[in-house]
Amino acid sequence: MYASLKSLIARSVSGIHARRVVLALCLCATLASLWAYVQDAPLLLLILLLNLATLVVVGLQQWRSRKAIKFEPQELADRLLQVQENERHRLSRELHDDIGQLLTAAKLQSEWLQRRLPQDLQNHCSVLCNTLNETLAKVRDVSAILNPRQLASLGLEASLRAHLLKVLENTQVCWSLECQQRLTGIPEEMAVAAFRITQEAVTNMLRHAQAHNLLVRLQRLPEGLSLMICDDGRGFSPATDPAREGQRGMAGMAERTDQLGGSLTVSSQPGKGTRIDALFPWAPRTLKRASAPKVLE
Repeated sequence: MYASLKSLIARSVSGIHARRVVLALCLCATLASLWAYVQDAPLLLLILLLNLATLVVVGLQQWRSRKAIKFEPQELADRLLQVQENERHRLSRELHDDIGQLLTAAKLQSEWLQRRLPQDLQNHCSVLCNTLNETLAKVRDVSAILNPRQLASLGLEASLRAHLLKVLENTQVCWSLECQQRLTGIPEEMAVAAFRITQEAVTNMLRHAQAHNLLVRLQRLPEGLSLMICDDGRGFSPATDPAREGQRGMAGMAERTDQLGGSLTVSSQPGKGTRIDALFPWAPRTLKRASAPKVLE
């Protein structure tokens, strides 16, 4: 009876309201049964206990559903980002270790053949060697993009500079990376998020914006790490919900900033370029240490 009633209500209202209505109906039924039992009306004690048990079960379901709705989206977003990073690292290792080694072996074999082939086949072998060299370089570049190993050794600023040099090397884009403070001690997850957001923004710019100038600025502010990416490209109309409207790159940026409790602002209009501002707050302990007054000895 209660299942069919709940199914009927759920079809006419939303899920949250349906649970509230069912809970209210169960409460009314329990109160009515209790009133009839107190008034010595012909009512079995079993029916009263059944109503009480139903009220308890529905109430527990309502409480658990509210808790799940409150925490599940953030946990799901964190898990998705973690899975994405793990998959990137796995693909990077396969490209670097397996495919890279096979291409290196093929390159050595082609060089061995080039030294022993007659002169009339040297040109063909040279083309083969050059193709293998270019393919090996591309594989290493993709591996580095998927897994920026230099973040741990070089730091965020140097890694971004190396990435921009490589990606924008053969383009007409004039770019600048501004960082007037030392970025030592940046948490790894914050550095990865800033690197990935810049990576995605530059990729989008090269694909769609047709920009001529690019500015990337990193600032170490008291409240957190600030990242600004600005170009003078074609611009676009930012979506209110990027994930639903197909702007997957913007949705990924928002997820990364949300994961760290930060904020992301995208300012763009058609024909007026694009500006992306991201702020990654410091951890509570780091912020407390940074804002504490210094004691003079």
